Amino acid sequence: MRRIFLLLRPIFYLLYHQFAWTYNFVAAVVSLGRWRYWVKTALPYLNGRVLELGFGPGYLQQFLSEKRLPSFGLDESRQMARQARRHLRQQGVIPCISCGYAQSMPFADCIFDSVVATFPAEYIFDPQTLTEIRRVLVPSGNLVILPMAWISGMHPLERLTAWLFRVSGEAPGKPGPVSAVIINRFTQTGFEARSEIVELQGSKVLVIIAKNRYDAEIASLRLQ
Repeated sequence: MRRIFLLLRPIFYLLYHQFAWTYNFVAAVVSLGRWRYWVKTALPYLNGRVLELGFGPGYLQQFLSEKRLPSFGLDESRQMARQARRHLRQQGVIPCISCGYAQSMPFADCIFDSVVATFPAEYIFDPQTLTEIRRVLVPSGNLVILPMAWISGMHPLERLTAWLFRVSGEAPGKPGPVSAVIINRFTQTGFEARSEIVELQGSKVLVIIAKNRYDAEIASLRLQ
C-alpha cells in the first residue's frame, strides 16, 4: 500500500501544479461531491483574523468571506493561486492571497487569531512549519488542521471510493484519533493539541485543534 502511495505522489504534485485547472473536477469525483462540505468542517473552529495555508481553489476563502471573517491565504503553487483568484472573483470576493512557503511566512509576529490548513501535504507537520505558525499566531490562537476524511457510507460506490482513499494513502486505516507521535510533535513546538472526528452524512472528517501555549509560557516566566 505504501508503494502505491509513493507511485501516486507525482500525480498529486501535478494535480496541484501543472494540472491545477483539473483540481475541482478531480476533488469532486474522488469525494463523491463532498469535498466542499469537508472543507466547511473547519469553520466552527475559526475566529478573528484567519490565515489559510494551502488555500487550493479558494473554497474556504469564499466561506470565510461569507462569514465576514477577515482572511488571508498563502500557497506555494502559482498555478493554484491563479485558479483561486478566478474562483473568488466569480463569487464576488476580493482575493487576499499570495504565494509563499509555510516554513518562512511573510507576516508579522502575533497577527492571526487562527491558522487553518485543509487536507495539506506533509509539510504541515514539519517542525519549522509549526514554529512559523506559532510565531504568527496571537497568544492562545488556534491552529486548525483537517488532515483527512473517510467515506463511511455503505453504498457500493462509497465503499469503492473508501478503498481508493486507503490504497492511495489519503485516508489510511479506519477513522480514529491522531496518534500520540503526532500530538507530541505539536507539544514539542509549543502547542496543546487535541483531535476530533466530525461525522457528516456518509463520511467522517478528522480535525486537529492545536492551541498556541505562548501566553502560558510568558506568564510562567514572569512568576520566576
